[in-house]
Amino acid sequence: MFNIFKKRGFTVAAACDGKLMPITDVKDEVFSQKMLGDGYAIKPTDGKIYSPVAGTVTTVFPTKHAIGITTDNNLEILVHLGIDTVELKGEPFEVAVKQGDTVKQDDYLASMNTELITAENYDDTVIVVYTNMDVIKSVSDVSAGDTTHGDTVQTLQFNA
Repeated sequence: MFNIFKKRGFTVAAACDGKLMPITDVKDEVFSQKMLGDGYAIKPTDGKIYSPVAGTVTTVFPTKHAIGITTDNNLEILVHLGIDTVELKGEPFEVAVKQGDTVKQDDYLASMNTELITAENYDDTVIVVYTNMDVIKSVSDVSAGDTTHGDTVQTLQFNA
């Protein structure tokens, strides 16, 4: 169409407040080795989760530990709340969106009880993964450190 995103890049926001880190630092090989795709992770300082992009909610897992969003340019993003938290069967999560909802970047998605997650010996790291890497030409590096939800943390370039 107008190729707006191809020149400047497509920005992805922080999904929560906390310590931003490269996805390669996640303590789970599926994520750290980018088996599901590239992205970033945040060790949260609170349990409020926001949309890293504008798009349509395509999946809310029954266990509430993950939310899928597809952007208007067909980028598929998975917002994964914690590591192995599927085992908690939804207990620490409250999801505010449902499949089919339209969200804007930085809209509130969910909350997670980080104290319960860590008390049960699970990792509460929030991971954002771009699951259809075939549409992406490049992903910028993340600058590790403190971040606030809504901050731009990565820029993507799409294939022509």
